[in-house]
Amino acid sequence: MGSLVQSVDWLAIAPPTVTAVVALVILVADLFLPEERKPLLGGIAIGGLLLAGLSLLPLHDGDRSTFCLSTGTRACSYTADHFTLVIQFLVLGGALLTALLSVSTLTDFKLPSGEYWFLLLSSAAGAALLPASRDLATLVVALEVASLPAFALVGLRRDDRRSSEAALKFFLSSVTATAVMLLGVSFVYAATGTLHLTQVAETLTDVDPRLETLAQAGVALTLVGLAFKTAAVPFHFWVPDTYVGAPLPIAAYLSVIGKAVGFTGLILVTVVAFPSYSDIWGPALAVLAALTMTVGNAAALRQRADRANSAVRLLAWSSVGQAGYLLVPIAAAAYTDDPAHAIGSTVAYALMYAVVNLGAFAVAALVARTSPANRIADYRGLYARRPLAALAMGFFLLCLAGLPPGIIGLFAKVTVFSAAVDAGLGWLAVVMAINVVIALYYYLQWTAVLFRAPDEAEAAEGHQRLRVPTPLATAIALAAVLGIALSGAPQLVLRFASGALL
Repeated sequence: MGSLVQSVDWLAIAPPTVTAVVALVILVADLFLPEERKPLLGGIAIGGLLLAGLSLLPLHDGDRSTFCLSTGTRACSYTADHFTLVIQFLVLGGALLTALLSVSTLTDFKLPSGEYWFLLLSSAAGAALLPASRDLATLVVALEVASLPAFALVGLRRDDRRSSEAALKFFLSSVTATAVMLLGVSFVYAATGTLHLTQVAETLTDVDPRLETLAQAGVALTLVGLAFKTAAVPFHFWVPDTYVGAPLPIAAYLSVIGKAVGFTGLILVTVVAFPSYSDIWGPALAVLAALTMTVGNAAALRQRADRANSAVRLLAWSSVGQAGYLLVPIAAAAYTDDPAHAIGSTVAYALMYAVVNLGAFAVAALVARTSPANRIADYRGLYARRPLAALAMGFFLLCLAGLPPGIIGLFAKVTVFSAAVDAGLGWLAVVMAINVVIALYYYLQWTAVLFRAPDEAEAAEGHQRLRVPTPLATAIALAAVLGIALSGAPQLVLRFASGALL
C-alpha cells in the first residue's frame, strides 16, 4: 500500500472541521462561564453550525479530494463531491434546526448546557465527515463519532427513568450493529487487502476463489451492521422507546440526522465499494424496504390518540415507514446500469423528509410545553389556540403523506416510485403504493384533530398559553418556509433525482 500524501486540503475538510473545533471551544468555555451566562454556549453552537454551513459554498464545484495515496491507483480517503456536499448540507441544516429546538428544552428541563452542546456538535461533526469518507476505516470512525455522543444525549435527563432506559436500548443496539459491521469490514479487508472503497470495488470483481466465501460474508455483515443504523426492519426495535425517552430535539435529530448517517454509509458501501455484489445486496435491500415500510406504517396505524406520548410514538413509527421508502432507490440501484443515478431519488427524498419531519417535531415540542404527555388528543383544537402552529403542523403532515398542498412530498414519493419501476421492481412499487395509502389514514386523522373544536377544558387552557420561545418559533417558521418554497418548485426534486451525485 502506498503512503499518504502529507498535504491537507483544509478547505475541503472545512465543514466537519469547523463543527468539531466549535464543539471543543464550547467544552473549554463551559469550564469558565458562570452559570447565569451558560446560555451563551447555545449562541456559539448555532453560530458554529452556520459557519460550517457557509464553508460549503466554496466547494460547490464538487471536485476536491485529500488524504490520497501517492502511488499506484489514485484513491483518496476524503472526497468533497456533489454527493458529499448535499449530505453535509442536510446534516448541518438539520443540526441547526435541532439547535434552535434545543434552546428552550435546556431551560425547561435544566439540562447541562455545556455537555449538551458539545455532544450535539460532536455528533454533527461525525455525521458531516461520513459522506466524504472513501475508505472503510474513515467511514467506521465517522459513523461512531456520529453515534457515540447520541447515546449520551438520549440519556441526558438523568432523573428520568425512561431516558436512561432509552439510552441503554439505543446503546446496546448500536454497539451490536458496530460489532457486526466491524467484523464484516475486517473480512472485506482480508479478502481484498485494501480499505479504499474504489480499490475494494476493483478487487472484488476478481477476488481469489479461496477467499470468495470470506468476501461474501464480509459484504453481508457490513450491510447488516448498516441496516441497524437505518432502523430497517427487523433492526428497528430500539426506535419507539428511544424517541419517547430522549429529549424531543434529540428525537428529531435521530429521526433525520441519524437516518442520514445510516443511509449515507449504506449508499457508499453498496454503490461505490460493492457494485460487483449487487446480486446479493439488491434483493436483500428490496425485501428490507418492503418489510420496513409495512411494519412502520402498520405500527403507526395502531397508535391510540389518548395514549401518553402517542404523538412521538406515531412520529417514531412513521420514521420507520419512511426509512422503507428511502431504501427503495438503493435497492433499485442494483438493477440498473447506472446506479449513481438511482440514489439521487433517495437523497431527494431525504432532503424533503428532513425539512418536514424536523418541522413536525418542532410543533410537537411546542405542544409539549403545555401538554407534557404529548398525546395526539392534546392536539385537538390546536387551530383555535395557535392557528399558525396548527397550519404548519397540518402542512408538515400532508407533506409526509404526499398530499396537496404538500406538493414536495408527492413529488418525492413519485421519484422513489419511478426508481422502483424503472429498475423492474414492479412488486416493490405495488407494496409502496399500498403503504402510501395506509399512511394517508393516520396522517389525515392527525391533521383532522388539529382543526376540531376544542372541548371546554382545552378552551380554558387556550387562555393560559405560555409564550413561545423565539428559537422554537424560528425553527417552526424556517421548516415551514423551506417546505413551502420546495412545494412551489417541485420540479427541482425531479431534476435533482435525475442527476448523478457520485
